[in-house]
Amino acid sequence: MKAVRDTSQTMQRVKVGMIGLAAVVLLIAIASAILGSATREQPIATAGSAQANVVANIALTNSNSPPSTGEPLAELGVAPSTSNSQAVNQ
Repeated sequence: MKAVRDTSQTMQRVKVGMIGLAAVVLLIAIASAILGSATREQPIATAGSAQANVVANIALTNSNSPPSTGEPLAELGVAPSTSNSQAVNQ
């Protein structure tokens, strides 16, 4: 009678182990699907963020600009130029 009980307990333990293993695999598959769908979403355009089409236009504009004089702040109009181009032109 003891051998019958051991076999049934062994089978029950195998069943519980297989169900547990299946549950873990299912949870991993669900988590992978959720994380995979999150990475495929398009980024949300928030206020003040860079937009791809605007950045592409800026890059094209910069490549067609004349060569720089080595004074980026003067080119932007933020700081005065150190060269005396006005005195030479007058």
